[in-house]
Amino acid sequence: MKSDILILGKGFIGSRIQELFDCAISDAKIYSFKDVEKEIKKFNPKIIINCIGHIGKNVDECELDKDKTLMANTFVPIILGEVCLRNKIRLIHISSGCIYHFDYNKDLPLDENTLPDFFALFYSRSKIYAERALEILSKSYPVLIVRIRVPLDNRPNPRNILNKLINYKDSIVDVPNSVTYIPDFTKALRHLIDINAVGIYNIVNKGVLRYPELLDVYKKYVPDFEYKIIDYKKLNLIRTNLILSVKKLESTGFKMRDIHQVLEECVKSYLKYS
Repeated sequence: MKSDILILGKGFIGSRIQELFDCAISDAKIYSFKDVEKEIKKFNPKIIINCIGHIGKNVDECELDKDKTLMANTFVPIILGEVCLRNKIRLIHISSGCIYHFDYNKDLPLDENTLPDFFALFYSRSKIYAERALEILSKSYPVLIVRIRVPLDNRPNPRNILNKLINYKDSIVDVPNSVTYIPDFTKALRHLIDINAVGIYNIVNKGVLRYPELLDVYKKYVPDFEYKIIDYKKLNLIRTNLILSVKKLESTGFKMRDIHQVLEECVKSYLKYS
């Protein structure tokens, strides 16, 4: 076990990182400095990876419990930033790319220097608050913020976009989006740790995914599966659809696979675990 790394948060992302990193993980509730210091005393980490967050079943639930959302998504990262600073511990914060408006007609893939501007969802606002504070801290201290977007995994989980699409089969939208394939994400994260990266990095696969492309691969192995494409506007939901740049990540020497390269691998493995 890599005892120098401690993951906080045993949710989808935290558990997958822990599995692949073979390091310590805690599901302790963090509400104060003392809560963090207790975990530091227990595990004595050199690096803390913050995977604590709240989204509910979907981002709409964040509107129903703003206190819980603000605590988990904003206050906890800021508390961790201050405690890590005081204890000379490196902080890695798992953030989200769902913080932008995107105009498909004129925008290029968004890089890390683009100022977040999507405030229509409380979930997005809570993520922006934490990220902006930690980004400033990262200019002087060892703080790394990594953004993931629409996580796709090679095994079933309610947070896995493949799970969601299978369940949403009668209401699939056809909008190009950046996607993070979790096995590639963990490799990229390990790389950034190894090179002592700081600041913000987008970790998404190259290219863009339209959901029917993924479901067509799934249907190849599950012929009876059927889905229906609907007009995104008919959902009448506030959501972000966007494309992130991975040029900064790749400039460090790590090459991300195109999302279309992983679909067969992902679906085959997913079905083995199902």
